[in-house]
Amino acid sequence: MEHDMSKLVLGIIAAIVIVGLFAAILLLDPEDAISKNVDVKEPTITKFSSMEESGSLIKFVSYNEVQEYLAESVIQNQLNSGFRGGGVFMFDDGLMLERRMVEAVSEPMPTSAPTPGAPPMAEPQAGVDEFDGGVGTGVDFSKTNVQVENVDEPDFIKTDGKYLYVLSQNSLTIIEAYPAESAKVILKVALDVEQQNLENMFLNGDNLVIFYHGSGDTMGIAEYDYIPQRIYTPKTIATIIDVSDKENPEIINTYEIDGYYHNSRMINDTVYLLTTSGVDYYNPIIPRIITEDAIFAPDVYRFPNPEPNYNFNTVSAFSVSGDLINSESFLMGHSNTIFVSEDNLFITYQKNLPHTFYEAMQKDRFFLVVVPLLPQSVQDEIKSIQDSDSDSFSKWNQIEKVLQDTYNAMSKEQKDQLYDKINKAIAEYDTKVREDTQKTEIHKIHLDNGNFKYIANGQVNGYPLNQFSMDEHSGKFRIATTSNSFSVRESITSNNVYILDESLKTVGKLEKIAENERIFSARFMGDKLFLVTFEQIDPFFVIDLSTNTPKILGELKIPGFSNYLQPYDKDTIIGFGRDTKVNQWGGVQTLGVKVSLFDVSDLKNPKEIDTILIGDGSTDSEALYNHKSLLLDKGKNIMSIPIKGSVDSISGSSIRAPEYKTWNGFYVYGFDSKGFKEKGTIVHFEGSNYSYSYMPARSFYIENTLYTVMDGSIKMNDIENLSEKKSIHIAQTGKIIPFMK
Repeated sequence: MEHDMSKLVLGIIAAIVIVGLFAAILLLDPEDAISKNVDVKEPTITKFSSMEESGSLIKFVSYNEVQEYLAESVIQNQLNSGFRGGGVFMFDDGLMLERRMVEAVSEPMPTSAPTPGAPPMAEPQAGVDEFDGGVGTGVDFSKTNVQVENVDEPDFIKTDGKYLYVLSQNSLTIIEAYPAESAKVILKVALDVEQQNLENMFLNGDNLVIFYHGSGDTMGIAEYDYIPQRIYTPKTIATIIDVSDKENPEIINTYEIDGYYHNSRMINDTVYLLTTSGVDYYNPIIPRIITEDAIFAPDVYRFPNPEPNYNFNTVSAFSVSGDLINSESFLMGHSNTIFVSEDNLFITYQKNLPHTFYEAMQKDRFFLVVVPLLPQSVQDEIKSIQDSDSDSFSKWNQIEKVLQDTYNAMSKEQKDQLYDKINKAIAEYDTKVREDTQKTEIHKIHLDNGNFKYIANGQVNGYPLNQFSMDEHSGKFRIATTSNSFSVRESITSNNVYILDESLKTVGKLEKIAENERIFSARFMGDKLFLVTFEQIDPFFVIDLSTNTPKILGELKIPGFSNYLQPYDKDTIIGFGRDTKVNQWGGVQTLGVKVSLFDVSDLKNPKEIDTILIGDGSTDSEALYNHKSLLLDKGKNIMSIPIKGSVDSISGSSIRAPEYKTWNGFYVYGFDSKGFKEKGTIVHFEGSNYSYSYMPARSFYIENTLYTVMDGSIKMNDIENLSEKKSIHIAQTGKIIPFMK
C-alpha cells in the first residue's frame, strides 16, 4: 500500500508539473522548423548547499553543529511548503546540561578495523534448529530459530535445556522444565516498570538481557504558545539479570537508551541494539544512554545525502556481564529492515528525497528536456538570460517574454508537432525520475567485540521484503527486492537480485524477474537463492549467485505461495504459506495453510514432492510471518506448526456450528527428504468460550519432550507419540507477584 501511495503521489506531482510546463510552452512560437531530436538526459538531484559531494561519513563535533545542520536542512527542505515545524523552548535544566555535555564530546568511541584475512562470513542457518547441551545438564535442546548461525535473535521465551524463562506483560516466569514429568514454576516475579510489557530477551549462561519500552518527559513551551506542556520521549530499557539463583534473580545493570526499540542481536557475549528516535529540528535532543552512575552521549554522524525526515539511529553494544562497550548514533532516514552477520550490521531504509527535489526536478526538466527541443535561437536567448546576474524571478519573466514572442509566430501544425515531441520527451524523463525514487539505501557497519567501524553505503533499486531478503556470503552482500518500472500508461512490478562487494558497490545484478508479481519469500543458501513470487500462481525460482552474473537456473509454477522458506538440507527446502485457487471471476481466492517440500537436488528442475494442507482461508499460522514460532529439526525428525482457526475449518466440516468454535494448537509432523508424516495435534484450546490471553506461539524440545507454548499455557508431550506428560498455566493467576529488587 505504501508503494501504491508513493506512485499516486508521484503521479499527481508529475501531472501538475507537466501542466505547468505546457502552460509555458503554449506561449512559445519559433518561426523556424521544430528543433532536432535530442537524447533525454539522466535526471539530476539538486543537493543542499551545505552537503558535501563525497560519500564519506561525517562526524558532528558539537551539539551546536547538529542543531545548525538540522535547522539548515529544514529551511532547505520546506522552502516551498510554507511550513515551519513548531520548535520547543526547554525548561528542564537536565536537557541544558545534556547539551553542554554533548558539546564537550569530541573524541569517537574506540573502534577497530576488520581483521585482515578474517574467515568468510558464516553461512545462513541451515534451517534446522540448533541443539546443544544445557547448562550443566548434558541434554539436547532446541534454541530460537534464527537466520544466521551464531547470531542469536531475541524472543520472549528462552531455555538452557533445564530451565525455561518466559516473559509475559511485566513479569518473568522461571520454570524448571526438565525433566518434564516434574516440571514446575520456580518463580514468577514482576519488574517494577511503568505500565510496559517486557518485549523480548537474550539468554547467555546465567544472565538474561531483557528489553522493554519506557518514556522520559520534560517541560517545554511550543512555538508561539505560552503554557508549558509535558513532552514525552521514547526510551528503550535493557535490563541485565543474573538468574544463577533461580529463586532470587538479581538485576546487575540497566541501560536506558533514548529511542524506540528497533531490533537487536547477540554475537558471543555481546548484545547489539538498534534504537531509533525522531528529530526536533530546532531543539534536537541527542540520544543518551543512562545508567545508575552516569550519562553517556554517543558520537553522532551524518551522511552527505540529504533526507527530508531525519531520525537518530543509535547502535549500542554491551556485554551480557553488564559492561557498556560502545554506542554511536547515525543521522539518517528511519531504519526499515536490518541484516546482521557474524561480522557486520546492515541497516536499510527507503531512499527519501527532500520536498525541494520536486522543485529542482521541474527546473531540470525545463532546461534539460524542453529547452533542447526549441529552435536554436531561442535556446541561445534562454541560456544568455540564465547566465545573467538577475534574480530568479526576473530571469523567468525574461524567459517568458522570449517564449511569448517566438510562439506567436507559430502555426497550429508547428505547435502540435512541438507538443507531441515535448510530451514524449517529458514522459521518458519522468519515467527515469520515478524509477530513481524506488531505491533502498544500505549502510554497512563492521562489528568487532562491541566496537563499530562504519564501512560503506550503497543503493539498489526496489525494496526488500524482510531480513531473509538479505544475506552476506564470502564478503559479498546479496539482496532481493521488488520494484516498479514506469511507462506513460502503466507501472510494472518486477523483482531483482543484486550482488554488492565489500564496499557496497554493485558488481552483479539480475533484474525484471517475474513481471507483475512481487516477492513473497526469499532464502539464501551459500551461492544459491530460492525466491518465491506471486500473483495467481507461485513461481519458485532457483537462482545461481556463484558469479557476479546471477542467473535463473530453474523455475517451478504451482498453486499457492510460500511466505517463509527454511532449508532442510542442501537439496531440500520447506515452504510455509497458503494454498490458492482462481475463482469464477478470474481473481485469486486464498485457501488454507500450505506446507510444501521442494526437492532442489536438480537445480534446473525443482520439484514439489509433498504438501500439507490445513484448514481453509480462515485458518492462520504464526509461522507464516514469524520464523521464531516454527520448530523444524532434522535430527529429531520433527516439525511443529502453530495453527489457529475454527473447529469447522480444521475438521473440514461443511456445517457451521451454532456457536463459533475456536481451535488453537499445533500440527506435528515427522519428515525427511521424501515427504511428511503426520504425528498428530496438540490442542491448547478448543471450544466456543475462548478466553483471550495472547502469547505468541512457540515450540521447542528438550531431549525427547516437545514443549509447545500458546495463549498462556505450556504443554509437554512425548516427541514420538505426542502423549501428554504435563501442562503448566503461566498466564495471569490473580495472585500477588513479588517485585524484583
